[in-house]
Amino acid sequence: MKSRTKLQFVFFICFFVSQLIFAQTSSISSVPYGNNTAIGKYAKVNNIKMYYETYGKGEPLVLIHGNGGSIAQMKYQIEYFEKHYKVIVADSRGHGKSDLGNKPLTYLQMANDWASLLSTLKIDSALVLGWSDGGIIGLLLAIHHKSKVKKLAVMGANLQPDSTAVYKWAIDWVKGESNLINNMIAKNDSSQNWNLLRQYFNLLENQPNILVEDLHKINVPVLVLAGDKDVIREEHTIVIYQNIPKAQLCIFPGATHMIPETNPELFNTTVYKFFSTPFSRPDTKDYFH
Repeated sequence: MKSRTKLQFVFFICFFVSQLIFAQTSSISSVPYGNNTAIGKYAKVNNIKMYYETYGKGEPLVLIHGNGGSIAQMKYQIEYFEKHYKVIVADSRGHGKSDLGNKPLTYLQMANDWASLLSTLKIDSALVLGWSDGGIIGLLLAIHHKSKVKKLAVMGANLQPDSTAVYKWAIDWVKGESNLINNMIAKNDSSQNWNLLRQYFNLLENQPNILVEDLHKINVPVLVLAGDKDVIREEHTIVIYQNIPKAQLCIFPGATHMIPETNPELFNTTVYKFFSTPFSRPDTKDYFH
C-alpha cells in the first residue's frame, strides 16, 4: 500500500517521476522555491489566500504549475527566466500554501484566481507559461481574461479528459487511483489527505471541458508544446494548435510530459525564443510564388 500511495501526489499523471527527478537535483540551487520566507507573500483573491513569489525584474512572466504540484516544480523555469523577466509564480488554489476554499476545484476558478492575482499586483498583462494543468489554466486565462495575457506557452495541455485527448493507459491509471482514494475515504483512513486528493483526481477525470470553438477566441500568440511520448495524444495537441489563430507548434522528439524537468535547457530556450521574438507564422507556399 505504501508504494502505491506515493503515486497519489501527481503532477498530472506522471508527477511521481517529477518528484524523483526533483529530489535528485534540488541541491543544485540553495533557493527554497515555494518556501522562500524572504520574498513569499499572500494575496487575498476570490475569498482565498493565494501564495506567490516573485523573482527577477522586467517584463512580467507568469509560471503556472500542474496538478498536485506547487511553485517548487517550476524550479528550472524560475532559475532560467528570472534572468530575463520579472517572474511571478504561485501555488494554484488548493495546492502548496494556497487555500482551497469551500467549493470544488475547477480549472476555470483557478484561471479566475490568476487573473485576480495579476490585478492585485497591478499587472495589466503578462507573458504566461503553463505546464500540464497549468497549460489548461493558461488557455482559460487567454479565453476568459484576454487582456491579462500578452503571449502564452502551454506544455502538455488538453481540452477534455477523454481518450480522444489522453492516452487510455493514463485514463485507466487515474480510474484505478480514484477507486483507491474513494476506498480510503470510506475507511476514514488518515494517512493522507484523501479528500484533497479526491479534488485533484476529479480534475483529471472530469475536466477540462473546453470547446474547440473557444480556442478561436484567443487573440494572442500561443506556443503549443508537447513531447512526442506525452500523456496527451499528439493528434490532440495538433487540434489545439490548428484552432488558435496565432499559434506555433513544437513537439519535442524523444521527450515526455516531463521535459520541463528532464531537459530544461531545450525546453526553456525554446519558450524564451517564442517570448522574445516577434510572432510570425510563415507558410511554405509563400516560397512557391
